[in-house]
Amino acid sequence: MFNKTILPGQTIGIIGGGQLGRMMALAAKQSGFRIAVLDPIEDSPCGQVADYKIIGQYGDLESVQKLAQVCDVITYEFENINAKALEWLCENAYVPQGSNLLYITQDRIQEKAAIQAAGLEVAPNAVIRTVQDIYDNIKKLGYPAVLKTARGGYDGKGQLVIKEEKDIAGANELLETSVCVLEKWIPFEKEISVIVARNPRGETAVFPVAENIHRNNILHKTIVPARIPDSIKKDAEAKAIDLAESLGLIGTLAVEMFLTADGTIFINELAPRPHNSGHFSIEACETSQFEQHIRAICNWPLGSTKLLKPAVMVNILGEHQSSIIEKLPELPDWKIHLYGKDEAKAKRKMGHATILRDSLDTALTEIEQSGIWNSAVKIGG
Repeated sequence: MFNKTILPGQTIGIIGGGQLGRMMALAAKQSGFRIAVLDPIEDSPCGQVADYKIIGQYGDLESVQKLAQVCDVITYEFENINAKALEWLCENAYVPQGSNLLYITQDRIQEKAAIQAAGLEVAPNAVIRTVQDIYDNIKKLGYPAVLKTARGGYDGKGQLVIKEEKDIAGANELLETSVCVLEKWIPFEKEISVIVARNPRGETAVFPVAENIHRNNILHKTIVPARIPDSIKKDAEAKAIDLAESLGLIGTLAVEMFLTADGTIFINELAPRPHNSGHFSIEACETSQFEQHIRAICNWPLGSTKLLKPAVMVNILGEHQSSIIEKLPELPDWKIHLYGKDEAKAKRKMGHATILRDSLDTALTEIEQSGIWNSAVKIGG
């Protein structure tokens, strides 16, 4: 059953109606698939392009059963899926990605253990259950350190940077909601990521190494190819493939990494799905991460990930949307994607723009000169 091929005309179910689901759906529909989406919002970004919409909570078993009834294969666009619902789906529907990798990536403690089991390095860390645990471990980890909730948290949420002893008092709020992980601060030169795909036959493919720049803990720009030596690119790609094989990946895995000045790579986080740092691939690669994900879960041969042209992807947050729409006539050859979200809120990802040029410097200069990300409109929310 877990090596069957899903063909055009059949229906792919997506748990989650956000922008990743939307772009998955658009890629699948190009190949002739039908799409069903489960999401609590009637007019979700993915729902706007789906053939069937099931309006319900992700953990509602009745809604999950409705999704299974109309689908030939089921995937997901985010990690935090209700455990009981996922177990039911894996037993009663075709979920080639299974549940193991999802469970691992839902919990930072399990995730770090799995990365180390694959023979790869993570930042030195300690499991934290009480404030006293921080005092006990900060001595060996040193200042600064980062306290992260073991479960949940994204775009900087669920994190506390501890720069000195007085900052430890702020840990109570995080510890009230979750067991945490205290990580040694890695003085990295660059943040990079690699997206790897693998199908049930064991065929793997990696996308070009991306260089990521964050603002306020939210991804701002992705630069491809990453401005790092070729030897480090090969090392990063090999680590991503090692993880995919060690974890028995089916589908897509984003591997976020820290690169230090001496060339050491630490694995930071994993995401078992298409990822924000892979959006450049829609225009810049022969096969996008979304098409590749569909190919992988449907057990098709994987496509070429060759980079066609240097590219820079920039996120459009709520405070940028009106500016980029206003300047559309002045942005020749910009590939602009807006996700169809109902309300533009500050720091909310509303879309992205990808600029393909003959050189990265040209693309980066053009982005800077547009002024869109330097003079964002202030909005509420």
